[in-house]
Amino acid sequence: MGAMSIWHWIILLLIVVLLFGRGKISEIMSDVAKGIKSFKKGMAEDEAASGEAQPKPGEPRVIDHAGAKSEQAKTEGTRAS
Repeated sequence: MGAMSIWHWIILLLIVVLLFGRGKISEIMSDVAKGIKSFKKGMAEDEAASGEAQPKPGEPRVIDHAGAKSEQAKTEGTRAS
């Protein structure tokens, strides 16, 4: 036989039921189910929000050159010193 026979599982199940009771176990399982549902809902909302923020493939993107020029001037100034 294996490490855990059917009698081991039955005794373990009886101990769990005695400690927690049937009502507490069903309450815990319903809380777990609610947590899973809210997690899935949050993931779906995040995907919907991130999908709206991305530009469409056909739209041109605007790139600011002023920021790149000021960065380049800073690095050239430090090299000259």
